[in-house]
Amino acid sequence: MRGMTLGVRAAVLDGDNRVFLVRHTYVPGWYLPGGGIEAGETSQEALARELEEEGNIHLDGPAELRGLYWNREASRRDHVAFFVVRQFTQVRPRLPDAEIAEAGFFPLDALPEDTTQATHRRLDEVAGKRDPDGFW
Repeated sequence: MRGMTLGVRAAVLDGDNRVFLVRHTYVPGWYLPGGGIEAGETSQEALARELEEEGNIHLDGPAELRGLYWNREASRRDHVAFFVVRQFTQVRPRLPDAEIAEAGFFPLDALPEDTTQATHRRLDEVAGKRDPDGFW
């Protein structure tokens, strides 16, 4: 695994069939929340940390690992562990700062126009409209 990078991302879905998305200040588009796994962290710990940082979202139960994907657009060695989260509490809305320009819940059938293609693919997989292919 020399040189491999591993990150986490999650489809955080609420009871109203909405998904939590973030728009960063440094790249265009809306994304599923997530980020890198730090040294000494498990993927679940990294996911919990990233959700707290990016959405003020606290996990109330285990996140479901849906798959491991190769993000070949990022590098030859970048992989993303994709989770689905249905048991959570959002402590308070996520306000903009230097990293997150906007964040919020969106209906699955009315995502922002500039939602990334990878986000659309993962949500289609969760909805059973697409089979996972292993590529982010």
